[in-house]
Amino acid sequence: MYAESFFVQAVVYLAAAVVAVPIAKRLGLGSVLGYLIAGVVIGPFGLHLVGEEGEDVMHFAEFGVVLMLFLIGLELEPRRLWRLRGPILGLGGLQVAVTTVILAGLGLAAGAEWRVALAVGAILSLSSTAMVLQTLAEKGWMRSESGQSAFSVLLFQDIAVIPMLALMPLLATGNGAAAASGDGSGDGHAEHATTWIGSLPPWGQAVAVLAAVAIVVVVGRYLARPAFSAIATARQRELFTAAALLLVIGIALLMTRVGLSPALGTFLAGVVLATSEYRHQLEADIEPFKGLLLGLFFIAVGASVDFRLIAASPTTVAVIVAVLVLAKLAVLAVLARSFRMSLDQGLLFAVVLAQGGEFAFVLSSFALQQGIFGQEVAAPVIAGVAVSMALTPLLLLATEKFLLPRVGTRTAVAERQPDVIEERNRVVIAGFGRFGNVVGRLLRAQGIVPTVLEIDSDRVDLVRKLGLPVFYGDATRVDLLHSAGADDAELLIIAIDDPERIRSLVHSAQKHFPHLRLLVRASDRPDSYELIDDGLSVSSIYRETFDSALRLGADALELLGVRAYTALRAARTFRRDDQDSITELASMRHDQGSYLSRARERIRALERVMLDAATFHVEERDAGWDVDSLRRDVALLNAGSPPADEAGAAESISPASA
Repeated sequence: MYAESFFVQAVVYLAAAVVAVPIAKRLGLGSVLGYLIAGVVIGPFGLHLVGEEGEDVMHFAEFGVVLMLFLIGLELEPRRLWRLRGPILGLGGLQVAVTTVILAGLGLAAGAEWRVALAVGAILSLSSTAMVLQTLAEKGWMRSESGQSAFSVLLFQDIAVIPMLALMPLLATGNGAAAASGDGSGDGHAEHATTWIGSLPPWGQAVAVLAAVAIVVVVGRYLARPAFSAIATARQRELFTAAALLLVIGIALLMTRVGLSPALGTFLAGVVLATSEYRHQLEADIEPFKGLLLGLFFIAVGASVDFRLIAASPTTVAVIVAVLVLAKLAVLAVLARSFRMSLDQGLLFAVVLAQGGEFAFVLSSFALQQGIFGQEVAAPVIAGVAVSMALTPLLLLATEKFLLPRVGTRTAVAERQPDVIEERNRVVIAGFGRFGNVVGRLLRAQGIVPTVLEIDSDRVDLVRKLGLPVFYGDATRVDLLHSAGADDAELLIIAIDDPERIRSLVHSAQKHFPHLRLLVRASDRPDSYELIDDGLSVSSIYRETFDSALRLGADALELLGVRAYTALRAARTFRRDDQDSITELASMRHDQGSYLSRARERIRALERVMLDAATFHVEERDAGWDVDSLRRDVALLNAGSPPADEAGAAESISPASA
């Protein structure tokens, strides 16, 4: 019966997600709101397809947050995390502290006892890590100013949960503390008692916590890499996936047993592994589990909204939601201004964090067990948090549609219409930033006038002041490409700095303008691999730092005494090998073991070829154009020293002649 019930519940949850999310996405509501609506529909106050077991599902689905924090950690090298210390401690710390004080003050003004007001203020100061990060990733805002700031605040909030749990017992009243320590303490106390450090003295608990963190760092830095290397040699992808899940679950369990946040522990493990060669494989293996569990989490949140309580006390819940959202909006807006965010980014930052978080469920339950407040306080607080989470996608949608077009730098982007383009040229350039403007100026210097499209209105105005014709518009729009003459052009040079928009434009051009030859900017090898998967040849992909690095390397060789033509030949050889390796390794990159093995072979082979080429006899015609090297040799002869090549030859001949 249990197995049958489990499969029935699985079918209900999966079917709800499969039906609701595509509809929500098509309506422009986003996947998070789709999951929440699905939860409401199948929940106890909808079709009643799920009931009390929703709480158990919530605990299981919260593991999706753990996986998400691990993946975020993989994206953050320790050096980058250190650079974020200012926003994490400053912006995050101020947000939690100020919001807690304001909400506690409002609670006192409403007649609440100070312990209750302080506990509720702390609980409501936290935002939803799962919802915010999923929204930022879905909309491509993670690397924006608002996205980075929101991430810093969320990271501090996750850390702040630990001292909150530690300080909650200090707020307990005598009766509450006794109740919490008696037989009727409930599941939460039993769970708390099972921690490994519960019986230790305070100093022992501190040492145990530090030891647990040290274990995570040591495992991630020194043990995980050789373990993954050994597993990769077996070339069984499911084994690598199992090892990745074992690592995350093991760390989460360790953190739970010492009373720490499992999400924080796995985040730390991700940061430690951020420089690992297995980072991309770990991301690929864990991403599906993270997405599925997060979806399940949002469905469980929707199903947990207590509509009976809302119907019984609509005013109370409405006041909690209004106070929570408005207070957070005010605090976050002031902080955004204090930290000098632009108006539009500050508005996004405030709206995206203006809700309660999933940790409110945990902290409310813990405070209830400790006797800080009773069910009459916990129930409306939890209902208010759930409603605020459900309202967040709608608030964000309204902000995007109605507020952003009227404020900040987005005003120009939203209200300015694309320019009318009447010229027809052989080349269309999409993007005229630091990459595209060099290409465009080079073509113009050779008498080839390109049609240039740029979406940054400020840059368009600046470039026009310099006398260069640039048209404002979004090159990813097919109608704008038609008006720019893509039907008659020969080349489309894609110099946009956003990888997602680049791929979108590549797909549109291949579909609507198949005759165009595409020359595409890429930021690194992973971007190049994605473009190769989209059907581009490696000769059409240009990594933005590759040629600069090659030129610097060739110049370095010259400064070290290598002749210019030898340095140039070495750079050309390196370029050819790099292009060949990208083509070959693109199809192997999902098999980490094979990829690394073949990459190492190619590196060694290239070094051998280039060392052999450096010993070849140089034709006189090769040296004829190398004026700088000739001048250097003359200077050396005048100083009484032989040229570099003659000195090397003398050294190589002397032992043989001896």
